Amino acid sequence: MVEPVGNHYVIARPVYSENAFNEEHEKLHRYHKTFWDHLKLYFSCSPQRAKKIALRLFPVVSWLPAYRFREWILNDIISGINTGLVAVLQGLAFALLVNVPPSYGLYAAFFPVLVYFIFGTSRHISVGPFPVLSLMVGGVVTRLVPDDSTGNGTTTNTSAINDERVMVAASVTFLSGVVQLLLGIFQFGFIVIYLSQSLISGFTTAAAIHVLVSQLKFMFQLSVPGFNVPFGIIYTLESVFSQITKANVADLVTSLIVLLIVFVVKEMNDRYKEKLPAPIPIELLVTILAALISYFVNLEEKFDVAVVGKLEEGFHAPVAPDAGILQNCIGDGISIAIVGFAVAFSVAKVYSIKHDYPIDGNQELIAFGLGNIVGGSFKGFASSTALSRSGVQESTGGKTQIAGIISSVIVLVVILAIGFLLAPLQKSVLASLALGNLKGMLMQFKEIGVLWRKDKYDCVIWVVTFLSAIFLGLDIGLAAAVAFQLLTVVIRSQIPSCTVLANVGRSNIYRNRKDYTDIYEPEGVKIFRCSSPIFFANIEFFREKLITAVGFNPLRVLRKRNKALRKIRKMLKKGELQVTPKGLICMANPTYESEEELDNNKIEELDQPTIMTDLPIRINWSTDLPPGITVPQVNIHSIILDFSSVSFLDFSAMTVLRKTLKEFVRLDIDIYIAGAYDGLLDKLERSAFFDEEIKPSMFFLTIHDAVLHILLKKDIANSPKLKLAEEKGGSSDYVIIPRNGLRNRECTVSSGYGPVDSVAQKSCSWEWLGQIKKASSYLSSCVSPGRKPPDSY
Repeated sequence: MVEPVGNHYVIARPVYSENAFNEEHEKLHRYHKTFWDHLKLYFSCSPQRAKKIALRLFPVVSWLPAYRFREWILNDIISGINTGLVAVLQGLAFALLVNVPPSYGLYAAFFPVLVYFIFGTSRHISVGPFPVLSLMVGGVVTRLVPDDSTGNGTTTNTSAINDERVMVAASVTFLSGVVQLLLGIFQFGFIVIYLSQSLISGFTTAAAIHVLVSQLKFMFQLSVPGFNVPFGIIYTLESVFSQITKANVADLVTSLIVLLIVFVVKEMNDRYKEKLPAPIPIELLVTILAALISYFVNLEEKFDVAVVGKLEEGFHAPVAPDAGILQNCIGDGISIAIVGFAVAFSVAKVYSIKHDYPIDGNQELIAFGLGNIVGGSFKGFASSTALSRSGVQESTGGKTQIAGIISSVIVLVVILAIGFLLAPLQKSVLASLALGNLKGMLMQFKEIGVLWRKDKYDCVIWVVTFLSAIFLGLDIGLAAAVAFQLLTVVIRSQIPSCTVLANVGRSNIYRNRKDYTDIYEPEGVKIFRCSSPIFFANIEFFREKLITAVGFNPLRVLRKRNKALRKIRKMLKKGELQVTPKGLICMANPTYESEEELDNNKIEELDQPTIMTDLPIRINWSTDLPPGITVPQVNIHSIILDFSSVSFLDFSAMTVLRKTLKEFVRLDIDIYIAGAYDGLLDKLERSAFFDEEIKPSMFFLTIHDAVLHILLKKDIANSPKLKLAEEKGGSSDYVIIPRNGLRNRECTVSSGYGPVDSVAQKSCSWEWLGQIKKASSYLSSCVSPGRKPPDSY
């Protein structure tokens, strides 16, 4: 029972070991489902389950009938128009990152939106091209179809190269969609947990740098080949600066002006977003202005600038992916699938929390997978969600994916009717627009200082991810970053925090003894905590820390004792020692033997328990030994291992732990394990962990239970009357914390040995203040032995 007393609480209960607790409180033996049970449940069918699956597979069926038409339709229309205009421009700009003609970026901005409307669970993200994914697809494109693959640069050859590149982009997109779909079907939505926020931030920042470098050739209008190899960014910069004197000044000036305008207006949008009814559509305004200037001034002929050219009208018939291309880009497809999903899910989660609705990671995988499959079939490239475009859709009042459908209608109008108006637009303008959307990702550099102050491991992950993605490329860099991140987890768990605990405030609270001054450590007791799972990689570290905490190596002491016993037996046999009531007396000068002679080439025998049954007297290792015999002193009698932070224990660690505990037990040191997680005891029993030396009775519910058990055991051992009473059948040990407000006091009472007398006074002794106190003045607060104590006092 717990009874509140002001801001204190009073507890009266027995001291519980795990076995005693389970005996008193019947534990239910629950049936745990096996793999086959889960499999049968997954493939079971019922009308209710079929309905649930249908609603989960087609989320639009659940939210569309509940659509608030009058309240939401106007907001969705306004949001859809704004988002659609941005989607058109970003589709054209990001197509440059993929190294395909700009019109194919419109397909990537159209088809995935339609699919996501039916299968997606987020109401606010805008599906379509994303610069990081576009750059990753572009890396595959330039690797499989390099710029110089056909020799000269005639129109025919350029058209053939573009067709090949479009096919490569479509195939790798189709493959990434298949990967996402399979991951969703097999419920692998949890895979995103292996991409931490620090990793995603460092990766997207590196991708922004890659985007920046890749667009330099359009800003300067230079012929720069693609380098999709490790250190490719270095080769690209080298190629750009080696040709810098050939740069087109008109394109460079246009790019700088557009960049300046876009950055300034975007900064105004951010600063005054509370006052503006909607963000200023600067990309749209700049595009219209640049297209008009280019058309009327005829920049293409006067300054030889590169323009978008005629956009293809209408749609291509769907095509099947090229099997040969798929074989060459399996790894790229997997990395594109994971990165695309991770970014989209991260953004979707932000908006779901903000607007309080659930999203399903597995269903998101299915939605993006189907979107990429359809988009790839119609020659689009990989889609996810652009942060800026989703921000426009949400900030302009979008309520549902109806806004996404309206944005796709805007893209459709451009594809079918007005695409020709963008033909005179300079490619350098599109490049500047692509760079203008990188501000948010580039500003993530500020996270380095914040992470360093908060968590140095996360900071290192950020830096390593950034450098790996910069120099090794986005695909290899991502794999290296994930491997490094998992390595940090292994390192953190391989070198866990191990501390020696002490009682703080004379209560049932135990903390690191180095952190507090008001502590009490029971004499001869060590309380050791490991704040980590214990497994094959850190069990030796755990053993070393435990040995350091107790101050001696149990195996070394055990071997010294067995060597001493060998020597004592030899001395007794030779008559050099004589047994007297006072102990062993040396009768002659002792003979000194080397360590090798004592080992006798049978080192394994020294690791066995010390056997004294053949000796006429039991050796007390704490007293003076015969001359010539030295054994390290052991000043502890009990060790408590706090397993409250140990979440699992594998078989390899179990073997080493068992061996280590045996070494302590063979030194007559009692071992207790407190706070073990549910199921550990059963697991150890199944693994044949216990024997005559290591017993289940060593497990206690809490550290305090184990400490009180040790103190009571010591009291009983020091009092012959208590020992006799215990042998006659004394029952449970009770912990009484009095209500009278006296701090630093606990009374341990063992029931079953008669009325209160001098024996009870001794049993009611306590050492929390570092000295033994008679309990005569405190007996009124204790319960009479022989009857169960009340719940509280």
